[in-house]
Amino acid sequence: MTALTRILHDDLSARPEGRLTFAQVMQQALYHPEHGYYGPGPRRIGRSGDFYTAVSVGSLYGRLLGNLAQQVKAELGESPHFCVIEQAAHDGQLAEDILSTTDHPYIIVEPNPRYEAVQRQRLAPFEGRVNWVASLAALPPVPALFVCNELPDAMPVHLVRWTGERWEELYVHTAGTTLDFIAGPASSERLAEELRRLPHDLPPGYTTEVNLAALDWMQELATAPFHGVVYIADYGFDEAELYSPERTSGTLRRYSKHQTDDHVLLDLGECDLTTHINFTRLIETAEATGMKQRAYELQGRFLGKLGLPLLATLEGRVDASTQALLRQYHSLTHPAFMGRSFRILLLDK
Repeated sequence: MTALTRILHDDLSARPEGRLTFAQVMQQALYHPEHGYYGPGPRRIGRSGDFYTAVSVGSLYGRLLGNLAQQVKAELGESPHFCVIEQAAHDGQLAEDILSTTDHPYIIVEPNPRYEAVQRQRLAPFEGRVNWVASLAALPPVPALFVCNELPDAMPVHLVRWTGERWEELYVHTAGTTLDFIAGPASSERLAEELRRLPHDLPPGYTTEVNLAALDWMQELATAPFHGVVYIADYGFDEAELYSPERTSGTLRRYSKHQTDDHVLLDLGECDLTTHINFTRLIETAEATGMKQRAYELQGRFLGKLGLPLLATLEGRVDASTQALLRQYHSLTHPAFMGRSFRILLLDK
């Protein structure tokens, strides 16, 4: 039993109802300040970590986003106040890659002082160009490219199940020395409203997730003081794909050492928990707040087009650095790697 599992056992025992929503459990499993997977500080990513991201492929991803920033700056009128804003900067690797490619000022939205300390150490060579704020609301009213790489997938979700007649929520409760799920009515009217949007022609027992936190985040993003373009990269589906009748167990998964399974109540705090994004709802929420969809594409197609000018400069070169860049480009764009599983959403704000 992990330290966090013991904490949750004690919490459940003290509650009259004896249960927690899975969103509450996932919040603790990922972000408990001492025992959560992400709480104590940045996790190692890549070959020696639990998973890969576009950032861990190499510096090319940041170089491409640097090119995107230059395009956005030109569109916004070459303002001297233009900057790049990043949320969920983790250990600062993407910021370093972008800063190495551009001369734009950079702002990182980081509420966790431990992460900020790691980022400051890594980005010390760019002192004077990087600033930190603790929330989206604290951003300055500047023209910007806002960058977010794999954030909504790590937001806590509610688990729900179709009985054949109605949607019910799955709560976490104690079952002896272990944790297990128990069904009940929706924990809030807000969740009940989202459940009314879900399909009713699914097989009994069909289980999926509702990410209210991602919708809240999108509304918060819309009211943040900056203006410009929002870039969101993550893995996910359109609503029709997400609620395919064949996807009977949803997309919630546990990751550890590049292995994945659906045993999401085991080793809490020591494994990553993640879900695919409902891009349909994310786009609907963005547009309801006044933002406009500029692009929504598979990562391979979006980055493939963004990288064409760079590829042209590499034509005919066979040196080791060129071959390394081409391998990174292949990993980011090929459908068999990250090109198809990840999607890019670009919004005008």
